[in-house]
Amino acid sequence: MTRSVLITGAGSGFGRGAAIELAKRGHKVIATVETDKQAAELSAAHPELTVVKLDVTDPKDVAKLDQWDVDVFVANAGMGQTGPLSLVPMERLRAVFEVNVFGTFATVQRVAKKMREKRAGRILIVSSIGGVRAGVGSGPYTMTKHALQALGGALRAELAAFGVDVALINPGPFATGFNDRMANNPGPWFDRNTAAPEDVAVMDSLVKRITVGQLDPADVVKRYVELVEADKTELVNFIPPDIIERMSRPKSA
Repeated sequence: MTRSVLITGAGSGFGRGAAIELAKRGHKVIATVETDKQAAELSAAHPELTVVKLDVTDPKDVAKLDQWDVDVFVANAGMGQTGPLSLVPMERLRAVFEVNVFGTFATVQRVAKKMREKRAGRILIVSSIGGVRAGVGSGPYTMTKHALQALGGALRAELAAFGVDVALINPGPFATGFNDRMANNPGPWFDRNTAAPEDVAVMDSLVKRITVGQLDPADVVKRYVELVEADKTELVNFIPPDIIERMSRPKSA
C-alpha cells in the first residue's frame, strides 16, 4: 500500500537514505531538511522527493507541518553532543535538548493532533541505543534519547485509543559519520591538551566504544522502510536486534 510519509532530518544519514528508498518503493515522501542549502542539494539530486526546509527548532518552520496530511511521520532530526557531564557547558546541553527533545516534541505533537482527528496514522520516533543505556562521555546525548523513550512510551499508550500507532527506532553505532563527529569533536570548550587526564580518558573510551566496528547504515534504512510499511509495530525496535549484547562485548584494541 502506497503511503504518504514525512521525514525530518532527511538532509543526511538515515533520514536521507530512508527518504530515497521509500520513494523508490512508490511512497509519496516529503523530505524535510534543516537548511535551504540542504534543500537545494537534495531536491536537485532526487526530484522524486518533495523537499522542504524545516528546522525543528523554528516555530515558523514547524507550522509548515499543518499543510500536509500524512500516513506516517518519521521524527528523525537530531544532533549529537558528547563530553564529561561535570564539565559540559549548560548552553551546549540546552542546545542538544532543544533539537532532540523539544524540537522532536514540537513536530510530533503537531502531527499527532491531525492524526487524532482522522483516527489513523503512525509516528516513528528515532531514539538510539543511547535511549536505554548511557556510557561515559555520551551523557549529554543519551540524556536526550532517554527523554524520547519516555515520549514514545507514553504517546503510544495515549494514542492507541485514537487509532494512531507510535514506535521508537533504536539504532546502535552505524557508519554515517554522525558518531565520529560526535565522539571526536565535543566542541571548542573541551581542549584535550589542557584537560585533566581522567577527562581525556573518558573521551578516548567513548571514541573506542562508538566508532570502532560501526555497522552498515543500509540495515537501518531497511528497518525504517519495514516500520513504515508494517501492519503493526512493537514499541522499541533495536537495530540490529542484538545491539545491547554486541555493545556489551569487549572491543578489540
